[in-house]
Amino acid sequence: MKLTKRKNQEYTSVLQTAKKNSHPFAYIDSYTPLSNPQLKLYATLREAVPIIDAAILKLVRMTGGFKVECSNKRTEKALADFLRQVNVGGNQLGIEAFISSYFEQLLTYGTAVGEIVISSDSKPVALYNASLDNIELVRSENGLDVDIYVTDGAKKSKIPYPDLALLSVLNPEPGRVEGTSMLKGLPFVSSVFLKIANTIGTNWERVGNVRFAVTYKPVNDVLDKAFARDRAMQIAEEWGNAMQSGSVKDFVAVGDVGIKVIGADNQILDSEIPVRQMLEQIVAKTGLPPFMLGLSWSSTERMSSQQADALTSELEAFRRILTPIIEKISKIFLRLNGYDDDCFVVWEDITLQDYVELSKSRLYDAQTKKLLSETISKEEET
Repeated sequence: MKLTKRKNQEYTSVLQTAKKNSHPFAYIDSYTPLSNPQLKLYATLREAVPIIDAAILKLVRMTGGFKVECSNKRTEKALADFLRQVNVGGNQLGIEAFISSYFEQLLTYGTAVGEIVISSDSKPVALYNASLDNIELVRSENGLDVDIYVTDGAKKSKIPYPDLALLSVLNPEPGRVEGTSMLKGLPFVSSVFLKIANTIGTNWERVGNVRFAVTYKPVNDVLDKAFARDRAMQIAEEWGNAMQSGSVKDFVAVGDVGIKVIGADNQILDSEIPVRQMLEQIVAKTGLPPFMLGLSWSSTERMSSQQADALTSELEAFRRILTPIIEKISKIFLRLNGYDDDCFVVWEDITLQDYVELSKSRLYDAQTKKLLSETISKEEET
């Protein structure tokens, strides 16, 4: 965001970032493992493989809702009203819509950038999700912080108000400022999966859509051979009329006429095993149980307690990344409105099952302590 001073001493807000266009599926085959992450590649993966897109959206929804609490209830109410009604991109309202888009960008690209928009009277009025197409992250001179630059062709400029920028990275590699996409490692597997799917479609188009070969063989007759071309054209015309009509028609021909189905003897390769092998790799990368993505690989499949614990741990890790962003937005609002910035984020329980399991654990722990206390008391009495 850039503030420009007018003659009447008023300030107007201008966004620091802007977004650009999209891409085709060809980026998947052109992927080079040794090159820098390609934003269009990861966006193409989501568009080309529906199960990847479904996994990311499901993780975003499963992360759950939250609220921001303050020590002062009056301050908490003012903050809650702002977070519920804040403008997000002009077509959405509320910080949860912003965090969902922000988190979706984080999972897809490994890096998410946002911005707090300030009005002319220096009050937060909107939240903006920035596209990464024209964003460049550079290590600052102190070796610890990260500076955000906006590129415009060959020109690169540092954003003038970094305190209003929001930045999160997912699993950054040592020495790197950008994060690692959740889709890292999937381009090759997805490329094989798409080739299988494309081949299945081509084979069904060739074999499933039945085509006929009509053969006319002239007999050993001079007259028949002389008019073979004309008779073949007549047979082709009548056959075409019979096949193109909306109702079933019989085809009658005189002479040696043979009709065969093209591709009737061909056998389409069984794709169930190779497709499942590719999907297993994709699902393993998402961390979700297969049945949550619509894959019924077992008739008795259900989420076990071990899977629930692992998934809960994943979601808790994502929450730890998003919590500082929510707190920063809240604290900037409180400071610019003259409130105390004492606030903290409270996340909702991920699932009722987790809450029940936690309650059981506390109950068993209390029962154990009670038994130990009773045992010690009996020993002391004796």
